[in-house]
Amino acid sequence: MKKRILYIGNDLQVDSFTVTYISFFSKMLRKEGYKVKTASTRNNKALRLAEMLGLIAKHKNETDIVLIDTYGAMNFYYAYLVGKTCDLFGLEYIPILHGGNLPERLENSRKLSRSLFGNSKVNIAPSRFLFDIFRSNGFENTQIIPNAIKAENYPFKKRTEFRPKLLWVRRFQKRYNPFMALKVLRILKQSYPNASLCMVGPEKDGTMKSCKKLAEKYNLEVRFTGKLRKKHWADLSKNYDFFINTTSVDNTPISVIEAMSLGLGVVSTNVGGMPFLIENGHDGILVGETDDKAMANAIINIIENPGQGTEICQNARKKVELFDWEVVKDEWNKVLR
Repeated sequence: MKKRILYIGNDLQVDSFTVTYISFFSKMLRKEGYKVKTASTRNNKALRLAEMLGLIAKHKNETDIVLIDTYGAMNFYYAYLVGKTCDLFGLEYIPILHGGNLPERLENSRKLSRSLFGNSKVNIAPSRFLFDIFRSNGFENTQIIPNAIKAENYPFKKRTEFRPKLLWVRRFQKRYNPFMALKVLRILKQSYPNASLCMVGPEKDGTMKSCKKLAEKYNLEVRFTGKLRKKHWADLSKNYDFFINTTSVDNTPISVIEAMSLGLGVVSTNVGGMPFLIENGHDGILVGETDDKAMANAIINIIENPGQGTEICQNARKKVELFDWEVVKDEWNKVLR
């Protein structure tokens, strides 16, 4: 008999690219025959936490295991309290590690981290990046299972020519450094006056407003779409040839995996888990954090050497086929059994 699962996460933007893993993953688990309840869709933080903990108390006798989406910022405290509630009711739980800033959390909240991650059934890391860090901090109960996608939802477009048309997909937040994308575009415009950028994502901390002012100041062709559903930005990607990831903190983001599947040339900062996802020069390009000149030069190199770009994109697609749910689900079935 398949396990009865209670899945705790922030299910706030269903079907948008900003959605946490809970929306996709809970759907896939149900298709595998698991009974899955989820929480929470509440926007109010206090109500969200109350719903999460209340659901555990209400369904403790009908639950075999609890999955917890775990990040390094405020969500960490939600995850900790959920873990403690599971301990109280004698329920096994599995933190699913997402946040690129979780290493800082391990360092700054040692006692809470030992309690949460040390008492779990297993901690699931999406790549060797967090796996190695958790193991080095003494959490031997850590296992790698990659973040999964349905590759068929992100059809590969073979590109034999590359234009200076850039796509950026993230929340507008300082940690993701959207300003770097504008700096890259400004450099490209010197050689390619028709260079353009599309920035997909919602405002978080005022950086979108600042980006719009910069784009206007330097007369840059930038389209701001706001948040889009995944299928919409996947369709939008057909009009662009490069995906730029400018972040200063990262794990192995789903948006980059999706871009690799779609056949976009991925150029990313070399931070966090990115070198565990991208092999520089083979299936993507990595540049130094904040190095806008190196990112622009990498794009120019591919534009001028499209054969290299085509090969990189094909290699990327081959890699992310290993992230397809039909491949990854076997590992999850083993863990849940």
